[in-house]
This record gives sequence, structure tokens and C-alpha cells, in this order.
Amino acid sequence: MVPQQRMNSSDPSKPGPRDLRVVAIGGGTGLSTLLKGLKRYVLTPTLAASGQTAIRELCGVVTVSDDGGSSGRLRKELNMLPPGDIRNCIVALSEDEALLSRLFQHRFQKGSGLEGHSFGNLFLAALTSITGDFAEAVRLSSEILLTRGHIYPATASSVELEAHMEDGTKVRGETRITASKGKIRELFLVPPNVEPLSQTLDAIANADLITVGPGSLFTSLIPNLLVRGMAKAVLDSSAVKVFVCNLMTQANESLGLTAADHIRALNSHAGSQLFDYALINQKTASPEMKAKYALEGASQIVADLDAIEALGVCPVLGDYLDEGEVARHATDPVAHDLMTLMAQAPDRQSISR
Repeated sequence: MVPQQRMNSSDPSKPGPRDLRVVAIGGGTGLSTLLKGLKRYVLTPTLAASGQTAIRELCGVVTVSDDGGSSGRLRKELNMLPPGDIRNCIVALSEDEALLSRLFQHRFQKGSGLEGHSFGNLFLAALTSITGDFAEAVRLSSEILLTRGHIYPATASSVELEAHMEDGTKVRGETRITASKGKIRELFLVPPNVEPLSQTLDAIANADLITVGPGSLFTSLIPNLLVRGMAKAVLDSSAVKVFVCNLMTQANESLGLTAADHIRALNSHAGSQLFDYALINQKTASPEMKAKYALEGASQIVADLDAIEALGVCPVLGDYLDEGEVARHATDPVAHDLMTLMAQAPDRQSISR
């Protein structure tokens, strides 16, 4: 494990430039926000000439347990994997952030059967029908949008989430889990032994950097680690492993959980200690933003740095909060600090784990 020391995002980069293989694991808007920042570091002739640390290969691994909204409707009606989170990641990695990306994100406001669907979801549904393979439909969509990376579903199998609650009850389905008022004790996949894509395992094995988060703890992050062989692949990889911590607690998922609690939950479901570093926001939310989240009992996640270090994880502090309608990660600072961290990080081959 790397030495435990608190790092600040302003620390200078030291060793020379490197070309990195990066795997980002997650779901929801958190993963697409992260990928949008990382794609600016994907190797181009201009970036190569600058001598900066760059990304040779970028992969996003996306949870596929969504059963609500447009994705849930397509999943039920067409017996396909939910496309929504994957669509967002494809758009985030797209070279063309104008017309094509806007087209993929366009949501129909009316029309029998169309209302509520996004064009990108329907496009992925059509390609899945033509190819008979959701993963292939994702690959072809990525080619059309000229993405600067690869997007892989966490599994090609249809899965549901089942949460075992603190009061002994069980809740089945992502939408029901999110709406539940109980506290989640443990999460399971149904069926339990679904396999990841071979491309995902290869990307993890060859990675220099693996990130988990940001995203909903129990419905976007942990489900990826429950896919058979995924947690072991991450653990066995020589990559630097970084948890990108959420900004706010989430109603019905993580109320009252600190940053260290998030790491403990991920470690518990993975069956081992996962992370070397954790990116932790240190910027205070505005009174207006705090008040807005307080209406649903949510608040900024407590950065309990001593507890994080006690878990063997080195906190990396930065101003990652971007306020809009909701609190989002500031994509460029997060990506910048991940790249700075990798420029500073020792050669993984020399680290004893």
C-alpha cells in the first residue's frame, strides 16, 4: 500500500510524463461527469508534443441495473439492458459535443410511446435489435460519435438489485431501493453469478489507474463490484486505485454516511481493501445549496480524514464542488488532480501491497 499522507491538489507534478491506461468504474451522472474531464487528456499529437502525462486508453465500466424511466421502459418492453447511463457516458466521451451529442441527449416531450424517451436510448435499442448484442450496439454507437474511449456495460446479463435492510426486510429493484426509507445493510445481484465482459477484465488487468465513483453508493458503484470476478480483477490489478468521493449524502442511500463509511461499504462488498487514494472535496457548499439538500435530509459528506487514513487510504483534497441546479463534481479539477496524482505516483511495480 502506498504511504499514508494527506495530499493537496496543488502539489507539483514530479516524475516525467507517462502514457496511461485508465479504467473508470461507476454509473449515473457521476461517471459521465468524470469521463468528460478525463477525455481531455486522451493522447493526441498535440498532447504528445507537450510532454504532459496523457491517457493512452480510456475505458468506462457502467452499471446496468437501472429499472426506471426511459431505460426501465425499454428494458421491460424490449428485454434489453438499460441504456441510459451508457448513453450519457458515450456522449461524455464524444469528440462532437454539439449536434450529435445534443441529438443523443434529446428527450421527446410528447408522442404516444415516445414521450419520456431519449433519442440515444432508442438508437441503442435499435442497434441492439439489429446486432442482437447490446455490447456491440454500444461499440457501434461509440464509433458513430467518435468517442475518445471505450464504454463497457458491467455485464451483458440482465440483473436486478436486491437490498437487505437493517430491519431485516428485503427490497428488490433499483427504483424501489432508491425510494425505500430503510437503511441498507448489504446489496446483492439477482442472479448472483453474472459474468463481466472479457474486454473489461483485460482493461482492468492492464490499467495504470482505476477509479470508482462518483455515483450513488448502492445503486451505481457497488453493483459493479458484485459482478462475478470484477472485485478480484480490481484487487489483482497493479493499477493505482482511487475512490472519487461523492459531494453530498443521498436520500435513502447514504444519509449519515461519512467519506470513510463510503469506503468501508465498498470494501465490504468487494471482500477486501480496494483503494490507495480518495479524492475528497474540501469546498464548502453555499447556504442556498445546503438548504436545498436539507429539505430531503441530505448534507455535504463529512471528510473524516483520520478515519480514511486508518483504512490505509491517502486522502487527496481539492475544490471539486460545482453548484448548479444540484451539486455536481467540477469535471476539470477532478480530472486534473487524477492526472497530477498519476504523475507523482511511484511506479506500481515497485510498490509492495
